[in-house]
Amino acid sequence: MKIHELSIKELRGAIKRRELSISEIATAILDRIDEVDNQIRAFLKVDADSLIRQARELDRRRDTGELKLGFLTGIPIAVKDNIVTRDMETTAGSRMLEHYMSPYDATVIRKLKQDGALLLGKTNCDEFAMGSSNENSAFFPTRNPWDLTRVSGGSSGGSAASVASFQVPAALGSDTGGSIRQPAAFCGVVGLKPTYGRVSRYGLIAFASSLDQIGPLARTVRDSASLLQVIAGHDSHDSTSARHPVDNYVSQLNRDINGLRVGVPAEWFSSSLDPDVQHYVNGAIRTFEQLGCKIEEVHLPHSKYAVAIYYIIAPAEASSNLARYDGVKFGYRTGEYPDLESMYRHTRSEGFGEEVKRRIMIGTYVLSSGYYDAYYLKASKIRTLIRKDYVNVFNSVDIIVGPTTPTLPFKIGEKNDDPLEMYLTDIFTVPANLAGLPGISLPCGFTQEGLPIGVQILAPHFKEALLLRVAYNLEQALSVRPPQQPSSSSSI
Repeated sequence: MKIHELSIKELRGAIKRRELSISEIATAILDRIDEVDNQIRAFLKVDADSLIRQARELDRRRDTGELKLGFLTGIPIAVKDNIVTRDMETTAGSRMLEHYMSPYDATVIRKLKQDGALLLGKTNCDEFAMGSSNENSAFFPTRNPWDLTRVSGGSSGGSAASVASFQVPAALGSDTGGSIRQPAAFCGVVGLKPTYGRVSRYGLIAFASSLDQIGPLARTVRDSASLLQVIAGHDSHDSTSARHPVDNYVSQLNRDINGLRVGVPAEWFSSSLDPDVQHYVNGAIRTFEQLGCKIEEVHLPHSKYAVAIYYIIAPAEASSNLARYDGVKFGYRTGEYPDLESMYRHTRSEGFGEEVKRRIMIGTYVLSSGYYDAYYLKASKIRTLIRKDYVNVFNSVDIIVGPTTPTLPFKIGEKNDDPLEMYLTDIFTVPANLAGLPGISLPCGFTQEGLPIGVQILAPHFKEALLLRVAYNLEQALSVRPPQQPSSSSSI
Protein backbone atom coordinates (compact mmCIF):
# COMPACT_ATOMS: atom_id res chain seq x y z
CA MET A 1 0.00 0.00 0.00
CA LYS A 2 1.24 3.49 -0.88
CA ILE A 3 1.95 6.02 1.88
CA HIS A 4 -0.87 8.35 0.84
CA GLU A 5 -3.37 5.49 1.13
CA LEU A 6 -2.55 4.74 4.78
CA SER A 7 -5.03 5.62 7.52
CA ILE A 8 -4.20 7.78 10.53
CA LYS A 9 -3.89 4.62 12.62
CA GLU A 10 -1.49 3.06 10.10
CA LEU A 11 0.58 6.22 9.72
CA ARG A 12 0.82 6.67 13.48
CA GLY A 13 2.00 3.06 13.85
CA ALA A 14 4.62 3.51 11.12
CA ILE A 15 5.90 6.67 12.82
CA LYS A 16 6.01 4.97 16.22
CA ARG A 17 7.93 1.98 14.84
CA ARG A 18 10.20 4.32 12.87
CA GLU A 19 9.26 2.65 9.61
CA LEU A 20 8.47 6.06 8.11
CA SER A 21 9.83 9.50 8.81
CA ILE A 22 7.32 12.33 9.08
CA SER A 23 9.10 14.03 6.17
CA GLU A 24 8.48 10.97 4.00
CA ILE A 25 4.78 11.14 4.83
CA ALA A 26 4.62 14.86 4.02
CA THR A 27 6.42 14.37 0.71
CA ALA A 28 4.14 11.49 -0.31
CA ILE A 29 1.05 13.58 0.45
CA LEU A 30 2.36 16.52 -1.60
CA ASP A 31 3.17 14.19 -4.50
CA ARG A 32 -0.40 12.84 -4.40
CA ILE A 33 -1.85 16.36 -4.45
CA ASP A 34 0.34 17.22 -7.45
CA GLU A 35 -0.92 14.08 -9.18
CA VAL A 36 -4.69 14.49 -8.80
CA ASP A 37 -5.83 17.88 -7.53
CA ASN A 38 -5.51 19.69 -10.83
CA GLN A 39 -8.73 17.88 -11.83
CA ILE A 40 -10.52 17.40 -8.50
CA ARG A 41 -9.66 20.90 -7.19
CA ALA A 42 -10.26 20.17 -3.54
CA PHE A 43 -7.73 22.73 -2.32
CA LEU A 44 -7.72 26.52 -2.42
CA LYS A 45 -4.22 26.65 -0.94
CA VAL A 46 -1.49 24.14 -0.16
CA ASP A 47 1.53 25.43 1.75
CA ALA A 48 4.14 22.86 0.74
CA ASP A 49 7.10 24.75 2.22
CA SER A 50 5.41 25.06 5.61
CA LEU A 51 4.40 21.38 5.57
CA ILE A 52 7.98 20.25 4.93
CA ARG A 53 9.31 22.60 7.63
CA GLN A 54 6.80 21.24 10.15
CA ALA A 55 7.70 17.65 9.23
CA ARG A 56 11.45 18.18 9.49
CA GLU A 57 11.10 19.84 12.87
CA LEU A 58 9.05 16.89 14.18
CA ASP A 59 11.63 14.45 12.78
CA ARG A 60 14.38 16.39 14.54
CA ARG A 61 12.51 16.26 17.84
CA ARG A 62 11.85 12.53 17.39
CA ASP A 63 15.56 11.90 16.75
CA THR A 64 16.51 13.77 19.93
CA GLY A 65 13.85 12.04 22.03
CA GLU A 66 11.87 15.26 22.63
CA LEU A 67 8.80 14.21 20.65
CA LYS A 68 5.79 12.76 22.45
CA LEU A 69 3.33 11.09 20.09
CA GLY A 70 -0.23 12.35 20.32
CA PHE A 71 -3.23 11.07 18.37
CA LEU A 72 -2.26 13.10 15.28
CA THR A 73 1.47 13.76 15.64
CA GLY A 74 3.01 13.86 12.16
CA ILE A 75 -0.36 13.39 10.42
CA PRO A 76 -1.19 15.86 7.59
CA ILE A 77 -4.62 17.46 8.11
CA ALA A 78 -6.52 19.70 5.69
CA VAL A 79 -8.76 22.52 6.93
CA LYS A 80 -11.97 23.90 5.46
CA ASP A 81 -11.39 27.49 4.42
CA ASN A 82 -13.92 28.98 6.82
CA ILE A 83 -11.75 28.08 9.85
CA VAL A 84 -9.21 30.82 10.49
CA THR A 85 -5.48 30.17 10.49
CA ARG A 86 -2.82 32.68 11.38
CA ASP A 87 -0.30 31.43 8.80
CA MET A 88 -2.61 30.93 5.79
CA GLU A 89 -5.29 33.00 4.08
CA THR A 90 -8.88 32.27 5.09
CA THR A 91 -11.41 33.20 2.40
CA ALA A 92 -14.58 31.26 3.32
CA GLY A 93 -14.80 30.59 -0.42
CA SER A 94 -15.70 34.25 -1.01
CA ARG A 95 -14.27 37.21 -2.92
CA MET A 96 -15.23 39.23 0.13
CA LEU A 97 -12.33 37.67 2.06
CA GLU A 98 -10.08 36.73 -0.86
CA HIS A 99 -6.84 37.93 0.74
CA TYR A 100 -7.80 37.87 4.43
CA MET A 101 -5.10 36.85 6.91
CA SER A 102 -6.37 36.12 10.41
CA PRO A 103 -4.32 37.50 13.34
CA TYR A 104 -5.06 34.34 15.36
CA ASP A 105 -5.69 30.60 15.04
CA ALA A 106 -9.08 29.05 15.64
CA THR A 107 -9.22 26.93 18.81
CA VAL A 108 -9.39 23.70 16.77
CA ILE A 109 -6.25 24.77 14.86
CA ARG A 110 -4.43 25.52 18.11
CA LYS A 111 -5.38 22.07 19.42
CA LEU A 112 -4.18 20.36 16.24
CA LYS A 113 -0.84 22.15 16.47
CA GLN A 114 -0.46 21.24 20.14
CA ASP A 115 -1.04 17.57 19.26
CA GLY A 116 1.63 17.71 16.54
CA ALA A 117 -0.62 17.52 13.47
CA LEU A 118 0.76 18.91 10.20
CA LEU A 119 -1.43 21.67 8.76
CA LEU A 120 -1.44 21.03 5.04
CA GLY A 121 -3.70 23.61 3.44
CA LYS A 122 -7.19 25.06 3.05
CA THR A 123 -9.98 23.24 1.24
CA ASN A 124 -12.60 24.70 -1.05
CA CYS A 125 -16.14 25.32 0.20
CA ASP A 126 -19.40 26.95 -0.79
CA GLU A 127 -19.18 30.67 -0.08
CA PHE A 128 -19.58 31.30 3.66
CA ALA A 129 -20.61 27.61 3.90
CA MET A 130 -23.89 28.34 2.09
CA GLY A 131 -24.55 25.51 -0.33
CA SER A 132 -25.02 21.80 -0.89
CA SER A 133 -22.82 21.21 -3.93
CA ASN A 134 -19.61 23.28 -3.65
CA GLU A 135 -20.72 25.12 -6.78
CA ASN A 136 -21.21 28.33 -4.77
CA SER A 137 -17.49 28.77 -4.17
CA ALA A 138 -16.37 32.09 -5.63
CA PHE A 139 -13.34 30.39 -7.17
CA PHE A 140 -14.28 27.02 -8.73
CA PRO A 141 -16.35 23.93 -7.91
CA THR A 142 -14.71 20.88 -6.36
CA ARG A 143 -15.41 17.73 -8.36
CA ASN A 144 -16.44 14.35 -7.01
CA PRO A 145 -13.44 11.95 -7.08
CA TRP A 146 -15.70 9.04 -8.11
CA ASP A 147 -17.09 10.90 -11.14
CA LEU A 148 -15.60 14.24 -12.10
CA THR A 149 -18.83 15.31 -13.79
CA ARG A 150 -20.63 15.25 -10.43
CA VAL A 151 -20.62 17.50 -7.37
CA SER A 152 -18.63 16.72 -4.25
CA GLY A 153 -21.40 17.99 -1.98
CA GLY A 154 -21.43 21.02 0.23
CA SER A 155 -20.46 23.02 1.86
CA SER A 156 -17.42 20.98 3.00
CA GLY A 157 -16.99 19.43 -0.43
CA GLY A 158 -13.31 20.28 -0.67
CA SER A 159 -12.55 18.54 2.62
CA ALA A 160 -14.59 15.45 1.68
CA ALA A 161 -13.06 15.19 -1.80
CA SER A 162 -9.51 15.65 -0.49
CA VAL A 163 -9.99 12.68 1.87
CA ALA A 164 -11.80 10.49 -0.68
CA SER A 165 -9.08 11.01 -3.31
CA PHE A 166 -6.28 10.06 -0.86
CA GLN A 167 -4.79 13.55 -0.90
CA VAL A 168 -4.94 13.72 2.89
CA PRO A 169 -5.86 11.18 5.61
CA ALA A 170 -8.37 13.49 7.30
CA ALA A 171 -9.75 17.01 7.22
CA LEU A 172 -11.84 19.46 9.20
CA GLY A 173 -15.20 20.66 7.95
CA SER A 174 -18.15 22.54 9.37
CA ASP A 175 -21.80 21.49 9.50
CA THR A 176 -24.68 23.98 9.66
CA GLY A 177 -27.37 21.91 7.97
CA GLY A 178 -25.49 18.83 6.80
CA SER A 179 -22.32 20.34 5.37
CA ILE A 180 -20.09 17.58 6.76
CA ARG A 181 -22.43 14.60 6.46
CA GLN A 182 -23.85 15.28 2.98
CA PRO A 183 -20.46 15.65 1.19
CA ALA A 184 -19.20 12.67 3.19
CA ALA A 185 -22.05 10.60 1.72
CA PHE A 186 -21.46 11.95 -1.80
CA CYS A 187 -17.71 11.26 -1.65
CA GLY A 188 -17.80 7.93 0.20
CA VAL A 189 -16.02 8.96 3.42
CA VAL A 190 -16.91 9.25 7.11
CA GLY A 191 -18.21 12.63 8.27
CA LEU A 192 -19.09 13.48 11.87
CA LYS A 193 -21.11 16.43 13.17
CA PRO A 194 -20.60 16.63 16.94
CA THR A 195 -23.20 17.81 19.44
CA TYR A 196 -23.63 21.58 19.35
CA GLY A 197 -21.12 22.90 21.90
CA ARG A 198 -18.92 19.78 21.86
CA VAL A 199 -16.25 21.48 19.69
CA SER A 200 -15.33 25.15 20.00
CA ARG A 201 -16.60 27.48 17.27
CA TYR A 202 -13.99 30.12 18.14
CA GLY A 203 -12.34 30.99 14.85
CA LEU A 204 -15.08 29.49 12.67
CA ILE A 205 -16.36 32.19 10.32
CA ALA A 206 -20.01 32.42 11.32
CA PHE A 207 -22.88 31.50 9.03
CA ALA A 208 -25.68 30.61 11.48
CA SER A 209 -24.30 30.71 15.00
CA SER A 210 -26.93 28.52 16.67
CA LEU A 211 -26.39 25.77 14.08
CA ASP A 212 -22.70 25.82 13.09
CA GLN A 213 -20.40 23.06 14.35
CA ILE A 214 -16.88 21.96 13.37
CA GLY A 215 -16.19 18.26 12.85
CA PRO A 216 -13.92 15.68 11.19
CA LEU A 217 -13.96 13.97 7.80
CA ALA A 218 -11.86 10.83 7.40
CA ARG A 219 -11.78 7.50 5.58
CA THR A 220 -12.53 5.40 8.67
CA VAL A 221 -14.58 5.75 11.84
CA ARG A 222 -11.46 5.19 13.95
CA ASP A 223 -9.68 8.08 12.23
CA SER A 224 -12.73 10.31 12.81
CA ALA A 225 -12.65 9.36 16.50
CA SER A 226 -8.94 10.27 16.70
CA LEU A 227 -9.54 13.70 15.20
CA LEU A 228 -12.55 14.38 17.42
CA GLN A 229 -10.50 13.30 20.45
CA VAL A 230 -8.08 16.14 19.77
CA ILE A 231 -10.50 18.97 18.95
CA ALA A 232 -13.33 18.28 21.45
CA GLY A 233 -13.65 20.02 24.79
CA HIS A 234 -14.67 23.21 26.52
CA ASP A 235 -13.24 26.54 25.36
CA SER A 236 -13.63 29.76 27.32
CA HIS A 237 -13.40 31.75 24.06
CA ASP A 238 -16.74 30.28 22.92
CA SER A 239 -19.74 31.12 25.10
CA THR A 240 -21.71 28.22 23.60
CA SER A 241 -18.97 25.69 24.35
CA ALA A 242 -20.18 22.96 26.71
CA ARG A 243 -18.39 21.88 29.89
CA HIS A 244 -19.51 18.30 29.35
CA PRO A 245 -16.55 15.92 29.90
CA VAL A 246 -14.83 14.43 26.84
CA ASP A 247 -14.94 10.62 26.65
CA ASN A 248 -12.11 8.47 25.35
CA TYR A 249 -13.69 7.91 21.96
CA VAL A 250 -10.98 5.69 20.47
CA SER A 251 -10.77 3.22 23.35
CA GLN A 252 -14.53 2.49 23.29
CA LEU A 253 -14.81 1.61 19.59
CA ASN A 254 -14.35 -2.14 19.97
CA ARG A 255 -17.20 -2.68 22.42
CA ASP A 256 -20.07 -4.62 20.82
CA ILE A 257 -23.56 -3.25 20.29
CA ASN A 258 -25.60 -6.39 20.96
CA GLY A 259 -29.00 -5.48 22.41
CA LEU A 260 -28.92 -1.86 21.25
CA ARG A 261 -32.27 -0.35 20.25
CA VAL A 262 -32.15 1.15 16.75
CA GLY A 263 -34.88 3.58 15.68
CA VAL A 264 -35.80 3.90 11.99
CA PRO A 265 -37.91 7.04 11.27
CA ALA A 266 -40.89 6.21 9.09
CA GLU A 267 -40.87 9.78 7.75
CA TRP A 268 -37.43 9.31 6.14
CA PHE A 269 -38.54 6.53 3.79
CA SER A 270 -40.88 7.52 0.97
CA SER A 271 -41.28 7.18 -2.78
CA SER A 272 -39.04 10.23 -3.31
CA LEU A 273 -36.01 8.34 -1.93
CA ASP A 274 -33.62 7.15 -4.66
CA PRO A 275 -34.01 3.36 -5.08
CA ASP A 276 -30.26 2.72 -4.76
CA VAL A 277 -30.11 4.80 -1.58
CA GLN A 278 -33.07 2.92 -0.11
CA HIS A 279 -31.58 -0.46 -1.05
CA TYR A 280 -28.21 0.10 0.60
CA VAL A 281 -29.58 1.89 3.68
CA ASN A 282 -32.02 -0.98 4.21
CA GLY A 283 -29.03 -3.31 3.93
CA ALA A 284 -27.28 -1.38 6.71
CA ILE A 285 -30.39 -1.66 8.89
CA ARG A 286 -30.49 -5.44 8.32
CA THR A 287 -26.82 -5.56 9.33
CA PHE A 288 -27.74 -3.99 12.67
CA GLU A 289 -30.17 -6.87 13.19
CA GLN A 290 -27.35 -9.34 12.47
CA LEU A 291 -25.26 -7.55 15.12
CA GLY A 292 -27.93 -8.26 17.72
CA CYS A 293 -29.71 -4.90 17.67
CA LYS A 294 -33.45 -4.49 18.00
CA ILE A 295 -34.99 -2.48 15.13
CA GLU A 296 -37.99 -0.27 15.94
CA GLU A 297 -39.98 2.05 13.71
CA VAL A 298 -40.15 5.55 15.23
CA HIS A 299 -41.90 8.76 14.29
CA LEU A 300 -40.59 12.31 14.04
CA PRO A 301 -43.85 14.13 13.21
CA HIS A 302 -42.39 17.62 12.91
CA SER A 303 -39.45 16.63 10.68
CA LYS A 304 -41.50 17.52 7.59
CA TYR A 305 -41.12 21.17 8.59
CA ALA A 306 -37.35 21.00 9.12
CA VAL A 307 -36.17 22.35 5.75
CA ALA A 308 -38.67 25.23 5.82
CA ILE A 309 -37.71 26.10 9.40
CA TYR A 310 -34.00 25.88 8.60
CA TYR A 311 -34.34 28.29 5.68
CA ILE A 312 -35.90 30.86 7.98
CA ILE A 313 -33.55 30.52 10.97
CA ALA A 314 -30.27 30.06 9.10
CA PRO A 315 -30.72 33.04 6.72
CA ALA A 316 -31.88 35.22 9.62
CA GLU A 317 -28.68 34.49 11.53
CA ALA A 318 -26.62 34.86 8.34
CA SER A 319 -28.15 38.28 7.71
CA SER A 320 -26.90 39.43 11.11
CA ASN A 321 -23.51 37.70 10.95
CA LEU A 322 -22.65 38.96 7.47
CA ALA A 323 -23.55 42.57 8.23
CA ARG A 324 -19.91 43.05 9.32
CA TYR A 325 -18.71 42.76 5.70
CA ASP A 326 -19.26 46.37 4.72
CA GLY A 327 -15.91 47.39 3.20
CA VAL A 328 -14.90 49.40 6.27
CA LYS A 329 -13.12 47.11 8.72
CA PHE A 330 -11.62 44.31 6.62
CA GLY A 331 -12.14 42.33 3.45
CA TYR A 332 -13.16 43.50 -0.01
CA ARG A 333 -13.99 47.14 -0.76
CA THR A 334 -15.37 48.40 -4.06
CA GLY A 335 -13.00 50.48 -6.20
CA GLU A 336 -14.89 53.76 -6.69
CA TYR A 337 -17.72 55.27 -4.68
CA PRO A 338 -19.09 58.82 -4.36
CA ASP A 339 -20.34 58.41 -0.78
CA LEU A 340 -20.52 56.00 2.15
CA GLU A 341 -23.89 54.53 1.18
CA SER A 342 -22.61 53.75 -2.32
CA MET A 343 -19.51 52.13 -0.85
CA TYR A 344 -21.64 49.82 1.31
CA ARG A 345 -23.99 48.95 -1.54
CA HIS A 346 -21.35 48.27 -4.20
CA THR A 347 -19.01 46.45 -1.83
CA ARG A 348 -21.67 43.96 -0.79
CA SER A 349 -23.11 43.60 -4.31
CA GLU A 350 -19.70 42.87 -5.80
CA GLY A 351 -18.16 40.93 -2.90
CA PHE A 352 -20.95 38.42 -2.24
CA GLY A 353 -22.12 35.71 -4.63
CA GLU A 354 -25.71 35.12 -5.68
CA GLU A 355 -26.56 32.43 -3.11
CA VAL A 356 -25.17 34.46 -0.22
CA LYS A 357 -27.10 37.54 -1.33
CA ARG A 358 -30.26 35.44 -1.66
CA ARG A 359 -29.95 34.20 1.92
CA ILE A 360 -29.10 37.64 3.31
CA MET A 361 -32.24 39.06 1.70
CA ILE A 362 -34.40 36.21 3.00
CA GLY A 363 -32.94 36.64 6.49
CA THR A 364 -33.38 40.40 6.51
CA TYR A 365 -36.98 39.99 5.38
CA VAL A 366 -37.98 37.46 8.07
CA LEU A 367 -36.42 39.65 10.78
CA SER A 368 -38.02 42.88 9.58
CA SER A 369 -40.77 44.72 11.41
CA GLY A 370 -44.14 43.10 10.81
CA TYR A 371 -42.69 39.76 9.72
CA TYR A 372 -40.59 38.69 12.73
CA ASP A 373 -43.56 37.14 14.57
CA ALA A 374 -45.01 35.55 11.45
CA TYR A 375 -41.76 33.90 10.35
CA TYR A 376 -38.76 33.89 12.70
CA LEU A 377 -40.64 33.56 15.99
CA LYS A 378 -42.91 30.83 14.62
CA ALA A 379 -39.91 29.00 13.15
CA SER A 380 -38.17 29.10 16.53
CA LYS A 381 -41.22 27.56 18.20
CA ILE A 382 -41.38 24.72 15.66
CA ARG A 383 -37.63 24.19 16.10
CA THR A 384 -38.39 23.46 19.76
CA LEU A 385 -41.00 20.91 18.70
CA ILE A 386 -38.48 19.21 16.38
CA ARG A 387 -36.01 18.99 19.27
CA LYS A 388 -38.70 17.52 21.54
CA ASP A 389 -39.50 14.88 18.90
CA TYR A 390 -35.93 13.61 19.16
CA VAL A 391 -35.88 13.74 22.95
CA ASN A 392 -39.08 11.66 23.01
CA VAL A 393 -37.74 9.12 20.51
CA PHE A 394 -34.48 8.72 22.45
CA ASN A 395 -36.53 7.71 25.47
CA SER A 396 -37.37 4.48 23.63
CA VAL A 397 -34.33 3.86 21.37
CA ASP A 398 -30.56 4.34 21.69
CA ILE A 399 -29.79 5.58 18.19
CA ILE A 400 -31.59 6.61 15.00
CA VAL A 401 -30.59 5.30 11.56
CA GLY A 402 -31.59 6.38 8.07
CA PRO A 403 -30.29 7.77 4.78
CA THR A 404 -27.87 10.69 4.79
CA THR A 405 -29.13 12.07 1.48
CA PRO A 406 -32.25 11.37 -0.61
CA THR A 407 -30.28 11.11 -3.87
CA LEU A 408 -26.96 10.11 -5.37
CA PRO A 409 -24.39 12.85 -6.06
CA PHE A 410 -25.85 14.86 -8.91
CA LYS A 411 -24.26 16.34 -12.02
CA ILE A 412 -22.50 19.70 -11.80
CA GLY A 413 -24.99 22.37 -12.85
CA GLU A 414 -27.99 20.03 -12.62
CA LYS A 415 -29.77 21.86 -9.80
CA ASN A 416 -28.47 25.41 -10.23
CA ASP A 417 -31.73 26.72 -11.71
CA ASP A 418 -33.88 25.37 -8.87
CA PRO A 419 -32.69 26.49 -5.41
CA LEU A 420 -35.53 24.63 -3.67
CA GLU A 421 -34.52 21.31 -5.25
CA MET A 422 -30.95 21.99 -4.12
CA TYR A 423 -32.11 22.77 -0.57
CA LEU A 424 -34.01 19.47 -0.38
CA THR A 425 -30.77 17.49 -0.69
CA ASP A 426 -30.29 18.33 3.01
CA ILE A 427 -33.72 17.09 4.08
CA PHE A 428 -32.32 14.30 6.31
CA THR A 429 -29.38 16.23 7.75
CA VAL A 430 -30.95 19.57 8.70
CA PRO A 431 -33.01 18.25 11.67
CA ALA A 432 -29.90 17.23 13.65
CA ASN A 433 -28.60 20.81 13.46
CA LEU A 434 -31.93 22.26 14.55
CA ALA A 435 -31.93 19.85 17.52
CA GLY A 436 -28.19 20.18 18.25
CA LEU A 437 -27.65 16.41 17.98
CA PRO A 438 -24.49 14.52 17.01
CA GLY A 439 -24.65 12.68 13.69
CA ILE A 440 -22.34 10.65 11.50
CA SER A 441 -22.45 9.52 7.87
CA LEU A 442 -20.47 6.52 6.69
CA PRO A 443 -20.44 4.58 3.41
CA CYS A 444 -22.94 1.71 3.21
CA GLY A 445 -22.52 0.77 -0.45
CA PHE A 446 -21.65 1.73 -4.01
CA THR A 447 -23.93 1.67 -7.04
CA GLN A 448 -23.06 -0.29 -10.17
CA GLU A 449 -21.80 3.00 -11.61
CA GLY A 450 -19.37 3.31 -8.71
CA LEU A 451 -21.15 6.13 -6.84
CA PRO A 452 -21.05 6.03 -3.01
CA ILE A 453 -24.09 5.98 -0.73
CA GLY A 454 -24.07 7.06 2.92
CA VAL A 455 -26.06 5.90 5.93
CA GLN A 456 -26.66 8.40 8.74
CA ILE A 457 -26.67 7.57 12.46
CA LEU A 458 -27.88 10.02 15.13
CA ALA A 459 -27.40 9.77 18.90
CA PRO A 460 -28.57 11.76 21.95
CA HIS A 461 -26.74 14.92 22.96
CA PHE A 462 -23.07 14.37 23.95
CA LYS A 463 -23.26 10.65 23.15
CA GLU A 464 -20.44 10.79 20.58
CA ALA A 465 -18.78 7.77 22.19
CA LEU A 466 -21.92 5.71 21.55
CA LEU A 467 -22.31 7.16 18.06
CA LEU A 468 -18.74 6.29 17.08
CA ARG A 469 -18.97 2.79 18.63
CA VAL A 470 -22.15 2.05 16.67
CA ALA A 471 -20.67 3.44 13.46
CA TYR A 472 -17.45 1.44 13.96
CA ASN A 473 -19.35 -1.82 14.47
CA LEU A 474 -21.44 -1.17 11.37
CA GLU A 475 -18.37 -0.21 9.34
CA GLN A 476 -16.58 -3.42 10.29
CA ALA A 477 -19.64 -5.57 9.56
CA LEU A 478 -20.42 -3.94 6.20
CA SER A 479 -16.79 -3.89 5.06
CA VAL A 480 -17.77 -1.71 2.10
CA ARG A 481 -15.39 -2.00 -0.85
CA PRO A 482 -15.74 0.31 -3.84
CA PRO A 483 -15.76 -1.30 -7.30
CA GLN A 484 -12.72 0.82 -8.18
CA GLN A 485 -10.42 3.39 -6.63
CA PRO A 486 -11.30 7.08 -7.07
CA SER A 487 -9.41 8.28 -10.12
CA SER A 488 -8.16 11.61 -11.38
CA SER A 489 -8.52 10.44 -14.98
CA SER A 490 -12.33 10.25 -15.18
CA SER A 491 -13.74 12.09 -18.16
CA ILE A 492 -14.92 15.65 -17.55
